[in-house]
Amino acid sequence: MSGAFWARQLIPALEGQQRPSVIGAGAGARARARARADLQTMEANGNSAEIDEGLYSRQLYVLGHEAMKRMKNSSVLISGMRGLGVEIAKNIILGGVKSVTIHDEGNAEWNDLSSQFYLTEEDIGKNRAEVSQLRLEELNSYVPVSSCTGKLTKHLLQQFQVVVLTDSSLEEQLQFGQFCHERSIRFIVADTKGLFSQLFCDFGEEFVVTDPNGEEPVHAAVLWVTKDNPGLVTCLDESRHGFQTGDYVTFSEIQGMTELNNCKPIEVQVNGPYTFSICDTTGFSDYEKGGIVTEVKMPQKLTFKPLKEALQEPQYQITDFGKINRHGTLHIAFQALHRFMREHGRLPKPRGQVDAELLVDIAKKLSEDVPSIIGEEPLDEDVVRKLAYVAAGNLSPINAFIGGIAAQEVMKACSGKFMPLNQWMYFDALECLAKENEEILSTAESCQPRGCRYDGQIAIFGAEFQEKLKAQKYFLVGAGAIGCELLKNFAMIGLGAGEGGSITVTDMDTIERSNLNRQFLFRPADVTKMKSETAAAAVIKMNPSMRVIAHQNRVGPETENIYNQDFFENLNGIANALDNVEARRYMDESCVLYRKPLLESGTLGTKANLQVIIPHLTESYGSSQDPADKSIPVCTLKNFPNAIEHTLQWARDEFEGLFKQPAENVNKYLEDPSFMDRTMTLQEGQALEILEGVYKSLVTDKPKSWADCLAWARRHWQTRYNNIIRQLLHNFPSEQVTTSGALFWSGPKRCPHPLEFDPGNPLHMDYIVAAANLYAENYSIQGSQVRAAIQKLLRDIDVPPFTPKSGVTIHTSDKEMEESETSVDNESLVKLKKQLSSRETFRGCEMRPIDFEKDDDSNFHMDFIVAASNLRAENYSIPPADRHKSKLIAGRIIPAIATTTAAIVGLTCLELYKVVQGYGSREPYRNGFINLALPFFAFSQPVLAAKKKYHDTEWTMWDRINVQGIKPNGEEMTLAEFLEHFKNEHNLDITMVFCGPHTLYASHQSQEKQKERLSQRLSEIVAILRKEDIEEHVKALTFEIGCEAEGDEEEDFDVPTICYQIR
Repeated sequence: MSGAFWARQLIPALEGQQRPSVIGAGAGARARARARADLQTMEANGNSAEIDEGLYSRQLYVLGHEAMKRMKNSSVLISGMRGLGVEIAKNIILGGVKSVTIHDEGNAEWNDLSSQFYLTEEDIGKNRAEVSQLRLEELNSYVPVSSCTGKLTKHLLQQFQVVVLTDSSLEEQLQFGQFCHERSIRFIVADTKGLFSQLFCDFGEEFVVTDPNGEEPVHAAVLWVTKDNPGLVTCLDESRHGFQTGDYVTFSEIQGMTELNNCKPIEVQVNGPYTFSICDTTGFSDYEKGGIVTEVKMPQKLTFKPLKEALQEPQYQITDFGKINRHGTLHIAFQALHRFMREHGRLPKPRGQVDAELLVDIAKKLSEDVPSIIGEEPLDEDVVRKLAYVAAGNLSPINAFIGGIAAQEVMKACSGKFMPLNQWMYFDALECLAKENEEILSTAESCQPRGCRYDGQIAIFGAEFQEKLKAQKYFLVGAGAIGCELLKNFAMIGLGAGEGGSITVTDMDTIERSNLNRQFLFRPADVTKMKSETAAAAVIKMNPSMRVIAHQNRVGPETENIYNQDFFENLNGIANALDNVEARRYMDESCVLYRKPLLESGTLGTKANLQVIIPHLTESYGSSQDPADKSIPVCTLKNFPNAIEHTLQWARDEFEGLFKQPAENVNKYLEDPSFMDRTMTLQEGQALEILEGVYKSLVTDKPKSWADCLAWARRHWQTRYNNIIRQLLHNFPSEQVTTSGALFWSGPKRCPHPLEFDPGNPLHMDYIVAAANLYAENYSIQGSQVRAAIQKLLRDIDVPPFTPKSGVTIHTSDKEMEESETSVDNESLVKLKKQLSSRETFRGCEMRPIDFEKDDDSNFHMDFIVAASNLRAENYSIPPADRHKSKLIAGRIIPAIATTTAAIVGLTCLELYKVVQGYGSREPYRNGFINLALPFFAFSQPVLAAKKKYHDTEWTMWDRINVQGIKPNGEEMTLAEFLEHFKNEHNLDITMVFCGPHTLYASHQSQEKQKERLSQRLSEIVAILRKEDIEEHVKALTFEIGCEAEGDEEEDFDVPTICYQIR
């Protein structure tokens, strides 16, 4: 499978950060006050049974309220506070369990510091658990953290719902594993040894999974149901139904065969993409029309073997389809490693040949004792040797990956949400020791400990490679969840932490409270501070040698004076930690332009992807496109919604069209003398809509008081939820049939009904209060939330009567809308232009546009969205959505959880090792896709950059044709000289020259235009077309050229991008 496939699978590579609105002085003060109040609430309600939606919002969209409540009742013990243990603890504390107890009898050593991010050099010799407790308990005030430094006992274990052992002996694992199994205590073993890792889960004899995958239940519209045994259900052919054989479903809104409505879950047998069979329907009523079929998640009961049995009869989770044959060897090798440690009291020495052969001998003996473990595949002695070589190592990326997975398994054990591991998982990253670099890394001497914080890493890669890591210059774009994890890993591995090295991190966002659940470098007191500065300060505490430069800039054309050619050419590589595709594409284009490696990753709930991009080797992020998001047809939104997603999008459009766009247009009209002329160049219908909005905002609908705002909201309610629906039903009565004889209101079209306003209905009042306050904010009028007073004022508001009209056109499809010729009342347009001809009349009437902000519950934004959407849902008999679901959909929130972020960043940093070593072939590199819910892991080699050819020259997207635009005499070449250069030097007849969207030259241009251009300098032409001078920081221009085919070449061909040096 291609790297692009996994890099794109299911995710547009987005991470759940949201851009804050611009904060003015007053808003900033409110934000700081809100942050202080949030902190006080967290401290006061540390043991509250309620779920803090403000803190856990993004995680709630992954796990749901019920799973979170079950987690809040679970206490967890984690034994072993080296790098892996602290990673697991960090993730589950952020996740919000009832309590966490950390255990470790040992003291901090130099080897620990290469991955244990809560230990410092000053902590060497101190107990790992006691030191870690102080820092872990800062992560989440809702989760008490305690430490234990004595021997593990059964008495201690029985206090917990989940027990996790890391850095433990096999004897301890067997003893405590059996104890936990007998008492239904969920038991997990996690271990990492250098580039190798192991994970084991035992959740008891009867473990119930309530939701195996976390996906939204599948639903489809019903077209027909037969009376048969079994009954055959046919769904509308708008899209495939999405069910699988063995799924369970229930029905609603069916007319005729009402026995199916709200029935007990029925198992389905899929017959085709639009049909499936259900139960015996012969005794049911005749089906008439309509209906929705919805998947029901059925609980699944699982049985786990205790560790002793599972050792002899292992079942493996596949982590890499290319290494399936390695599981048995690793299962034996880890047991051999336990025996080696028991016999020698230590791990094998780094690169120690004698110790490696001893471990191989032990493994061979174990495989002979239990041959069934290996199966048909022979013991891979080379893999066992490599385990011995690196077992003394301690890597932050491996611990991050396994720690993220193990923490997710803890959450599964606590909540019953998602499918647990079954039961063993082995993972290795031996590609980091690719054969082409083995000679560099193979000496035992270079891997010996130095008494420094990188000893755990030096044990694997050697001291020389450590110095190379420290000298790296990297650019990290984004300091959100992925950015925080990357910075932590960079600090542990020492990236840029030496002479000549540095990390530049940029993020223009400030910290919000909802970030604290995943972006673990931030604390409640940091809310409203800049992410990049705060994150940089946090990782410098972890590793004082880090050289982190914090910026607060957005990456894009507007900051190319900062992130210019000199900046990029000074870098060794770039890591993206972005939350939007636009910025990703821009950074990808920059990396291709300057030929720099790029590490690209993203998350979506429990899913994540990784793509590694290597100059002159792989394709880039932009080489393949994500599928376009399926947009909702305009007519569906406007007149025919059939799902809550439709009404929520309609509500978002209402918000923008009522409280933002009109105010912005008014301000542009008042500030820009050319506004009217520019508006009149638009299509007549669009121009009329804009000018009508401006006139209404400034004249007819302009309120003078709070009472006027209420009157506007009440009349708007009447228009939207009564008048428009009555007009729609006038055009298309409920029993209307189409020309084919089918009912018009059938299939996806739900027949609406008008609402009658009731001041005693809380939902109706929610809308009035929110809409009136937002409208008042537009005009800087003081609002109110006193409902009794509002209801009193509502009684005196005159609501004009409405009668549906004949002759009103309502389009039933987007195609019909596009094909219709919309006639515009030109007289009205001329009249509006005249009425708005004098801007002086409206001086001082500036308005306050409102930018939608979903995370502030005091600003009425979500109040309006929820009320507006659910009222429209009521119009169309669509089940409403609560505030939590409405915020997810309308706020376009990306579900996120710390475990996924930690795991994918661990994999990303494993690729970083390979990038820094400079592998020249694609074999060692891995693109990856993971889904921790299933769990599922897939890795593939990156796709090679596509090769193209012109004449006899082969090239890829990474190649350039460099042209020195400045001649020896100091003058710049003209366009004519440029064309001649390509004819003479490259045998290319240029027919087109482009610089971005601008055409500098085209062979079909008029002779007059060509004559003028040919004598001009290229930079001069670019400046003329851009209508601005070329900035001083620009050293080169990039051109795309088209060339004419010659001789045997049948068609025009592509050539590389032209890099035209002007300075």
